[in-house]
Amino acid sequence: MRRPTIADIAQAAGVSKGSVSYALNGKPGVSEATRLRVLAIAEELGWAPSTAARALSDGRADAIGMVVGRPARTLGLEPFFMELMSGVQTALAETSTSLLLQVTPDQEQEVRTYRNWHAQSRVDGVLVVDLLTEDRRPAALAEMGLPAVLVGGPLPGAAQPCVWSDDAASVARAVGYLAGLGHRRVSRVAGPAALLHTHRRTAAFEEAAAALGLSDWATVHADYSDASGAQATRRLLSRRPAPTALVFDNDLMAVAGLGVAHELGFAVPADLSVVAWDDSPLCRMTRPALTAVSRDVKGYGEHAARVLRELLAGGAVTDTAAAPATLVERASTAPPPR
Repeated sequence: MRRPTIADIAQAAGVSKGSVSYALNGKPGVSEATRLRVLAIAEELGWAPSTAARALSDGRADAIGMVVGRPARTLGLEPFFMELMSGVQTALAETSTSLLLQVTPDQEQEVRTYRNWHAQSRVDGVLVVDLLTEDRRPAALAEMGLPAVLVGGPLPGAAQPCVWSDDAASVARAVGYLAGLGHRRVSRVAGPAALLHTHRRTAAFEEAAAALGLSDWATVHADYSDASGAQATRRLLSRRPAPTALVFDNDLMAVAGLGVAHELGFAVPADLSVVAWDDSPLCRMTRPALTAVSRDVKGYGEHAARVLRELLAGGAVTDTAAAPATLVERASTAPPPR
């Protein structure tokens, strides 16, 4: 169906296109009765302003962008990104700003996407996710002049403000909780090693394990998918002696790991304690329900989007920490077997 134009409104209202433009933009030049009639007809026809035309006239796209370097299948299954984007959309809806989402295979393609968006005035700014320890995106965005907020960090040397969560404190809390139950062999199924937050979690995990005097600990990296989580769990539980507790970097891998544990004959929590991350509804739907590092991911997305809006409005924006995570104890954790 053809999208209605100003010419269609003018014909239906019996006025000129200029008068329609004045009425739609709230400018003087038409009577109040004409303005109301034009607005009613525009609504009836389903007319909406062209974002491309608006970008040409005032430089605003009324849209922000987000590029995710994950396989589309994994992205659709992972609760974290679904909740994060829900929060972003909630904040953007307050000002009728849209979200432009793109999935890319690597950073090179991601930077090209930013350049295309910026050249075509398709977005006013971007949210950058999955920061890397060696990340060239902040410098590239600064060079092209595209406003951005980093979701994660802080990233040393970056010109852009960031919204971040204290992963190190959350890891220390989880390991301390397991040590308090009596566990001395604790392993972790982590995300990709190149990610900044994975690097920080790993450092915090090793530091906490050493400080608490654990006798054996290990980190195995995966890609956040259920398949990789299952594979990593199988590797860890095949060790002798096997760990008595596992900490997962997301809840999708934790649910997959729980299935592998049952398959290999480990009773949870009698033989093996399991701690998940992010605490999506998946953690409450499994049996046993999963103990989890719980954080407000939707609120995290809302906060990041509002910081970007403030930046675009010319406000003074600095790095801000999200609300601290909590550890929610459920049926998947208990003291280790004798």
